[in-house]
Amino acid sequence: MSSNNLTSELVRALDGDPGHARALRDRLAAAAQAEGVLDVAYRTVDTPVGPLLLAATDVGLVRVAYAGEDHDKVLQTLADRISPRILRAPARLDTTARELEEYFAGRRRRFDVPLDWRLTAGFRGSVLHRLPEIGYGQTASYAAVAKLAGRPKAFRAVGTACATNPLPVVVPCHRVIPSAGGVGFYLGGVDAKRTLLSLEAAR
Repeated sequence: MSSNNLTSELVRALDGDPGHARALRDRLAAAAQAEGVLDVAYRTVDTPVGPLLLAATDVGLVRVAYAGEDHDKVLQTLADRISPRILRAPARLDTTARELEEYFAGRRRRFDVPLDWRLTAGFRGSVLHRLPEIGYGQTASYAAVAKLAGRPKAFRAVGTACATNPLPVVVPCHRVIPSAGGVGFYLGGVDAKRTLLSLEAAR
């Protein structure tokens, strides 16, 4: 995009033309991607559990965030921990958005998008890597997941791993529940966890 064209687009966007604002944003995102200076792309999608922020690196999906986590704070954390070269670039997340839409419509039982696990490590990472083994429509206790992850007594650490899961919904921490009953704590809130469990149980 030439400097004259960019200036023209900026003026039209500042004049309150939302169509040109979107076009400018899309062109900037495409240019950043083409020049290799877009390290983190993000977008939001509307879902039955509220708006979800999706963020991806060139490795894969790196973050899914509920509105209650404060999307602006999440983006700042991504800028601090991964790269400040972060931009709203929906196209990179089209596949993830489509898979989420299929999941909430009951047409998808597992996610196939590549994942970037860099925001988790150690035992927490081991726990999260095992969660997809809990099948769609199934649940497991914190103790059972601790055993799966190789540390049978570390059920509290499993709870911490689930509570700090950077990829909720896609990495199904909502399927982990207390042995004593109930649904337990959830990053997106108890209502969101019940919604996800009910969605899966109904299929």
